[in-house]
Amino acid sequence: MAPTRPVAPKANTGAQRGKAQKGKVTKKYTINCSQPVSDKIFDLSAFEKFLHDKIKVEGRTGNLGDQITISQAGDGKIEVVAHIPFSGRYLKYLTKKFLKKQQLRDWLRVVSTSKGVYELRFFNVVNDEGEDDDE
Repeated sequence: MAPTRPVAPKANTGAQRGKAQKGKVTKKYTINCSQPVSDKIFDLSAFEKFLHDKIKVEGRTGNLGDQITISQAGDGKIEVVAHIPFSGRYLKYLTKKFLKKQQLRDWLRVVSTSKGVYELRFFNVVNDEGEDDDE
């Protein structure tokens, strides 16, 4: 029988993750609405108010406090800074909800261009002229 060797203890990655979560988590999200705003079909201030009214913190709307800040960042951009764990998908969901409410969902879509950055883009509509000639 071969002698057993003592096994080295594994690194405790759970403790390392716990340290990161104890500190303040600050995430910054940007929604670029410059295309539809320049075409004057999208009201940026109404969208900002919608986010203020609809974002839930601890299960309650209108409970933003100092934890979440929503502001307009110049030429057609909305910035959301969260000091608590916050999902970018939730922001995308609320953006889609606003577009549906304003009846713009058929023309605009929300695309993630990079981590934490979303953009409103028009659907690419390609007209095939060959189909129209057949009729």
